[in-house]
Amino acid sequence: MRYSYKTKMTCSSYIDFDIDGDVISNIVFTGGCNGNLKAISKLVDGWTVDKIESYLSGNTCGPRPTSCADQLAKAVRAAYDETKAG
Repeated sequence: MRYSYKTKMTCSSYIDFDIDGDVISNIVFTGGCNGNLKAISKLVDGWTVDKIESYLSGNTCGPRPTSCADQLAKAVRAAYDETKAG
């Protein structure tokens, strides 16, 4: 299933990805630090929701209380929870 997440308080505006069970793939950020976000997308491709959360949750960017990586952790959890509820 393809999922789109509207980010909050980051330079990127959306994160789109595929979720199959608890496995995340084909991550694409809209906006943000292009090179870094492409690298994160490649590094975590094929990871589970729990693994992404354990590595990326709580990362901040400058004075912001979140980051694009932290938003990805929130996005994959929201997608997973939504697929389990529906």
